[in-house]
Amino acid sequence: MNRVAKHWETDIRIEARQDEAGVEWHVPEEAPVALIYNGLTFAVMLATPADIWDFVYGFSLTEGIIDACGDVRSIDVNERQQGIDVSINISERCFERLKLRQGRRSLEGRTSCGLCGIDSAERLFETPKSVAAAPATIPYGAVSVAIHQLADAQPLKALNRSVHGAAWADMTGSLKLVREDVGRHNAADKLIGAMARVGMEPSDGFMLITSRASFEIVEKALRFGMQRVIALSAPTGFAIRRAKAANLMLANWSDDRLTVF
Repeated sequence: MNRVAKHWETDIRIEARQDEAGVEWHVPEEAPVALIYNGLTFAVMLATPADIWDFVYGFSLTEGIIDACGDVRSIDVNERQQGIDVSINISERCFERLKLRQGRRSLEGRTSCGLCGIDSAERLFETPKSVAAAPATIPYGAVSVAIHQLADAQPLKALNRSVHGAAWADMTGSLKLVREDVGRHNAADKLIGAMARVGMEPSDGFMLITSRASFEIVEKALRFGMQRVIALSAPTGFAIRRAKAANLMLANWSDDRLTVF
């Protein structure tokens, strides 16, 4: 699907300023995206209708549905008036594993929904696999460089000021990929999917997200093998504990200050 996300143009009236005329306002679109694996509907997610292939690969990887991009045989995107149906053909091995999970739960994913593959609360507390022998580090200057590039790399946010962004930068701070979505975890999935499709190494750089670093963002980063996550809003305590357990560097950027947790 094309990189240009759909949006609405709507007339608004600003009540706070009686002398100001009505203006046009761009708002992001939010559409139900049904993810159908080998004919089985696994999830219906609310997402910005753009970069659907990246979303499919990222979601499938971070939810443990597939182990590698090669497990996806084909993708068919069908846009309907009421949403998007995505038919994904995956390997028989992955599908058998998925059917076992599907028998235990069903899923509707809202834009604020995070981890969809969790079928019990206990699984949230399983010890994560470490992504590094010791917590990774990153130069302050690299983060500063990436931050100052970010605004120009988010065309949808420039238009509507209403979406999250997830970016991948190398260790010099040069942005390599950026994806946007109304849901922060969707943006992360789209970024991860885009990285996986072009074979980017997840340990050689850092993910920059414009939202808070909540548990599901950390978990998605861990599942893909990232070692560094920088958020523009503060992390949750659960996210910090999860990151520490896996030697993931988790940091916040605010007021030109890099705070590592």
